[in-house]
Amino acid sequence: MLGAEPKGFFRYRFLEGTFGGLIPPEEQEQARRTFSGAALVILCLFGLLFLRLWFLQLVQGEDLRQRSEHNRIRQLDLPPWRGMILDRHGQLLVGNRPSYELVVVPEDVADVPLLTRRLASLLRLDPQPLAAQITGAKSAGLHQVRVRADLTWEDLARVETYQSELPGVMVQIQPKRQYRHKGQAAHVLGYLGEVTDVQLKSGKFSGYKMGDYLGRCGVELAWEKYLRGQRGYRRIEVDAYGRELGQLDRIFPTPGANVFLTLDDKLQQEAEACLEGKMGAIVALDPRSGKILAMASSPTFSQEAFERGLSASEWQKLSTAKDHPLENRPLKGQYPPGSTFKIVMAVAGLEEKVITPSTVFYCNGTMPFGNHVFHCWKKGGHGGVDLYRALVQSCDIYFYNVGRRLGIDRIAEWSHRFGLGQPTGLNLDKEMTGLVASTAWKKARFHQPWHEGETLSVAIGQGYNLVTPLQMTQVAAAVANGGYLYEPQLVEKVESPAGEILYQARPVLKSSLGASAATLDFVQKALHGVVSEGTGKNAKLPQVEVAGKTGTSQVVALEKEKKGVKGTQNHAWFVAYAPVSDPQIAVAVLIEHGGGGGAVAAPLAKRLLEANFPEKRVAQSE
Repeated sequence: MLGAEPKGFFRYRFLEGTFGGLIPPEEQEQARRTFSGAALVILCLFGLLFLRLWFLQLVQGEDLRQRSEHNRIRQLDLPPWRGMILDRHGQLLVGNRPSYELVVVPEDVADVPLLTRRLASLLRLDPQPLAAQITGAKSAGLHQVRVRADLTWEDLARVETYQSELPGVMVQIQPKRQYRHKGQAAHVLGYLGEVTDVQLKSGKFSGYKMGDYLGRCGVELAWEKYLRGQRGYRRIEVDAYGRELGQLDRIFPTPGANVFLTLDDKLQQEAEACLEGKMGAIVALDPRSGKILAMASSPTFSQEAFERGLSASEWQKLSTAKDHPLENRPLKGQYPPGSTFKIVMAVAGLEEKVITPSTVFYCNGTMPFGNHVFHCWKKGGHGGVDLYRALVQSCDIYFYNVGRRLGIDRIAEWSHRFGLGQPTGLNLDKEMTGLVASTAWKKARFHQPWHEGETLSVAIGQGYNLVTPLQMTQVAAAVANGGYLYEPQLVEKVESPAGEILYQARPVLKSSLGASAATLDFVQKALHGVVSEGTGKNAKLPQVEVAGKTGTSQVVALEKEKKGVKGTQNHAWFVAYAPVSDPQIAVAVLIEHGGGGGAVAAPLAKRLLEANFPEKRVAQSE
């Protein structure tokens, strides 16, 4: 047995093998201390880690397990308050109100049938559609689904009372539209509807989510990008029942911009009152700029019903109603212009020099042409009449002769100059263009040549030609302002919540009639005569000089024809402007199947003009 190696031998052998030689004892001691310190630090770190794990597992383990199983971080959208819509004087037309809505978070609902039975009992709902709605949302991976809007205080109290038994159920505040005058200017203002799945998938509605509302028609649609605002959000922690435990952070929503219309609220109310119980349209605009002062369509509808959500039966009833309440008649109603078209004929005849103001035609009440006899509205006729008397008394025979001299294509050319047969350019929904007949149009449409007898019908506003009430308002305005067509405007300005002007209307001159000042001056005097001494006397005002033109257009009553009964019904027209010396307002009134324009439409125009000049009425009473 070998003798014991001296102390430090193995250390020496190790160091020798490591460093390749002998290391002095003092260096060996330094290395030993270094290795020992490092080992101690590592041991302490492992000790701290062990203590932290022990604390989390044994001390906080149960609490953390419950939080991991039941608590969630949820982001809740904060919808913006939609911008207000006001009239030109700042009178509120459309505002907002808070609405309490019941929503369900599908991922928090373990037992859908049980939840739907409880909700049905509390809120008097049908459980089967409710269950299908929640199940469908769950399958689609939707974050939440709206179950009921506009909760009453009683409903809200019941939900809050039984909140612990309604997992996944939340109550949120959603801004809702509030219309100052129900049904007033509904076709202009429009309404809101919930964004559809098809719209979201189209890619054209970025920034919208299921449950959001957006404009469906009218101003609400046309100016959606300004009105909508920007959403905010809240990030909260909720428990297994969806109850809020605390708020983590919050971004406030940005309200939408306020839209100021060119409408005058008082004038709009008067226009709506004039149409009560009637089918028709009234338009009033400023001939100096094209700004629309009133635009009413009757019958009307309730915007709240659309935001609430129409049932299938309600929609069916509304969309198939014979009086077409959804149709915006000023823009989409197309009618024969009747004798209001004689304004266009007079200007065209004078400018094309087929007549002069002194040209006289004799009217005995009839005009034979080919195999047909054309009649004047006045039996027995007007006798010999010049152009002034023809306009004042609305003599049909006179304008039959003017039509023959002009021919259909020159009539069509001047119709287009007055803006007929084409969109006016108003930024509101999709307006109809009306129709201006010509030889080329008939050839393309019916593959038939034009007949001269058809020209006679067009010359008095019958036949193929169709116009909208807005177009006829522009005709009156163009004569009033000296021959200029302005693009109609409905929005005066758009203002941010901070008061910044985002849009400001400016008059947009579309075109000029190209008629001489002498022609327009003569027609203006004749239209003044229509009201002061002719067929438009019912529109006469004592303190304001009014110019206008009556019209009565005959249309076939389709409903009667379907029943085998022959007959016609008259549309009543009246277009006007005032004051004659300084035109500030142009008006068109159309009453469907109302009768004579002078008897039915002219008095309504008078009411509207009186409302526009209240100071004149006060002066008269004094």
